[in-house]
Amino acid sequence: MMSSTDAGVEPSPVQNISVAYTRMTRQYQQILDRWTPHIMYRWLGTAGLLSIFFLRIVLSQGWFIVCYAYAIYLLNLLLAFLQPKFDPSLQEDLLADEIEEGGTPMTSPLPSARDDEFRPFVRRLPEWQFWLSATRATVIATGCTLFEMFDVPVYWPILVVYFFVLFALTMRRQIQHMIKYKYIPFDIGRKARYGSR
Repeated sequence: MMSSTDAGVEPSPVQNISVAYTRMTRQYQQILDRWTPHIMYRWLGTAGLLSIFFLRIVLSQGWFIVCYAYAIYLLNLLLAFLQPKFDPSLQEDLLADEIEEGGTPMTSPLPSARDDEFRPFVRRLPEWQFWLSATRATVIATGCTLFEMFDVPVYWPILVVYFFVLFALTMRRQIQHMIKYKYIPFDIGRKARYGSR
């Protein structure tokens, strides 16, 4: 008896689409994997896409609501990039709740005066995900400027002022959080090399 694969039966259209989709996602992932170590070139490419988007907005004098939504999304990405994965304020709340309930206090994952062990800064949003999300958002926002339905008439100076006020308030709160819990989300200074003289 012959099986259906041996009989030369044509694959169904759904199987053809599934195979093509799998092949495309694999190729897409291979391209992303090749770009991973080239941080500066990735960000330069994203900056180029961003400048094309802003040129499109400025020259066409439209799609301000798309630009505003895009800027808010980038602000959210930036905040997630600057925040630690394990929020110290939440950890303090959990420690306080545990003590109030009469349980044994948990140890905090952050260094304290009692425990000065070095713990590296772990971001809530890694650089790779930040870049990938920002690049995808730039491509989508630029694509939205090709459709008239997204060109909602708004008074753009109000959106600009509102965005800068929102940015200033959000960054002030983030900087206060960084000062209060004594962390810096960037590698500043020279990196030490171990094992070399």
